[in-house]
Amino acid sequence: MTPTITNILLLEDLPEIRAWLRQLVVQVFPRAMIAEAARVKEAIQLTDALKFDLALIDLGLPDGSGVDVVATLREKQPDTQSVVVTIHDDDEHLFPALQAGAFGYILKEQPREQIAEQLKRMSQGEPPLSPSIARRVISYFAAQNQPREPALNLPHVALTDRENEVLLRVAKGFTLPEIGVQLGLSRHTIADYVKQIYRKLNVSSRAEAALEAQRLGLFKR
Repeated sequence: MTPTITNILLLEDLPEIRAWLRQLVVQVFPRAMIAEAARVKEAIQLTDALKFDLALIDLGLPDGSGVDVVATLREKQPDTQSVVVTIHDDDEHLFPALQAGAFGYILKEQPREQIAEQLKRMSQGEPPLSPSIARRVISYFAAQNQPREPALNLPHVALTDRENEVLLRVAKGFTLPEIGVQLGLSRHTIADYVKQIYRKLNVSSRAEAALEAQRLGLFKR
């Protein structure tokens, strides 16, 4: 029988997304106590002081990767169910998280109701996995005997197609809500993409992002 979830850790550095996650958690687990962290270091310090039943963990954080927190919880609190909540749906992020001990992997771009339902099904012992992630896991194991290029060989600063789409619109001056409407994604998901793009390109302003978009030839597409 799956233990009752009463203590939850939220690890997310963007305040508005953290607030959105808190609202979602309160909806699904109305009686749970919630602790919040915005950095890997803060989250690990909380694991020294508190015992958690569930941890919702972002991956790209200012001081490291949420995978480190997943691994820490597996070591310190093996009964904690760690669920990654992220925009990343690639093998380079997915499988290290699962190998570190993640119980689930949810994409932020899903509808709120779908995420809530996935979390509710944890009471039945079902890992919360976005449909595309479940398919990716199945495909991965089905293709184990096929030669493939290791993900680590990919350029570290390469942007995904979705990140290029977001960067181009940021460079053109569109607001986050406008970009969300254009791409059919929530404002929170777009904000997370912008965070990852700025971090990859080592920029901190819209002007710098516009220069990078021009350098990458995005305006010609």
